[in-house]
Amino acid sequence: MKATNRFSIHFKLRAERMKDGFAPVFLGLVVDGKKSYMALKNFQAETEHWDKIKGGGRKDTKQGRAINDYLDEVRMTLKGHYRDMELNGERINSDTLKDAFLGNIQEDAPIMFSELIAYHNEQALALLSIGTMRHYYVTQRYLVKFFKQKHKKDDIQLSFLNYKFISDFEIFLHNHKPVDHQKPMDTNGVLKHLVRLKKMVNLSIGLGWVEKDPFKGFKLKKKKVEKEFLNEWELKSLEQKTFELERLTMVRDMFVFCCYTGLSYVDMMNLKPEHIVKGIDAEPWIKTFRQKTSIPVNTPLLGQAQEILNNYKGNLRAKAKGTLFPIIATKR
Repeated sequence: MKATNRFSIHFKLRAERMKDGFAPVFLGLVVDGKKSYMALKNFQAETEHWDKIKGGGRKDTKQGRAINDYLDEVRMTLKGHYRDMELNGERINSDTLKDAFLGNIQEDAPIMFSELIAYHNEQALALLSIGTMRHYYVTQRYLVKFFKQKHKKDDIQLSFLNYKFISDFEIFLHNHKPVDHQKPMDTNGVLKHLVRLKKMVNLSIGLGWVEKDPFKGFKLKKKKVEKEFLNEWELKSLEQKTFELERLTMVRDMFVFCCYTGLSYVDMMNLKPEHIVKGIDAEPWIKTFRQKTSIPVNTPLLGQAQEILNNYKGNLRAKAKGTLFPIIATKR
C-alpha cells in the first residue's frame, strides 16, 4: 500500500525464526508516524520464495505469487477497516486497527463532544465565576452551530478534533453574521472563543480522551489595540451629564465610581457595607478581593466616589440585595 501521511503497511519475513525452511511473516503498521508489528497468524513463507527488498513474495515463482495474493488480501482488509473507522469518526491507531483486523470488537462507545462540555462545566463551576462561565456557554453555543453547519449534527465525536477542525471553526467565527444588533466578531473576539476551546481541548487531552493536540502548530492570532483613557476634562464632563432616565443616571454613577476606585464592574456590584473600613489614615477605604483573580483590593475611597455611595444609601433594591449598589434594570 502506498504510504500516506497517516497510514502505511509493509511486511517482513523473520528469517531468524526459520524452521524447516519456513519463517513467520510479520505485518508492519505505521499510523501517525508510529510503527507497530504483529505476526500474521497461521501464515508462514518459504524463505527461498521471499523477496527481502520488496517485502513480499517473489514474482518469478509460483509459490511467491501465491504469497503476494494472500498479502494483497491482508492489505485490502486493512484498507477497508481504516476507511470504515475514518468515516465513523473512530479513534485510529495501530492498536484499534489491529483489533479491527483480528475481529476484536471494541465495546466502548466513542466519546462525544457534548461529554467534554458537560465534564468541563461540572469542573469549572467550582473554580470560575458565573460571569466567566457565561462566556464559556456562548463559546459552546457557537460550537453547536458550527457542528450543524459543518457536520449537519448537534454533536460530534472527539476523534474529529484535528488541526483542520480548529482552522474551520476559526473561519466559521469570522464569517458568522449575527441576526440581532451585535456586530460581526473581530480578530480578538474570535481569539477569545478559540482560547476557551483550547482550554476544553487541554482537559480532554489530560483525561486521555484525545491523543493528539489539534492546536499543535496553530497560531492564535491577536490584534494589538491601543486603549484610550478618559482625560480629566472628559471625566468631569461625564460626571456633570444629566439624563432623563434613572437607569442611565445609575449607569453614569457606577462608571464614574469605577474610574475613581479602579474596580471592575463585577467587583463594584459585589461591594457590601462591610467592605468599607477605616484606614490607617482614619479615612474610609475599600477592602475586598477581586472576583476574577482573588487578589486583595485596598484602595482609598476618594471624595467623588464617597459622594456617589451616599446617593445610594437609601436605595431599597441595594438594601434587599445587601450590597452598596442596586442591580441595574435592563427592561422597563
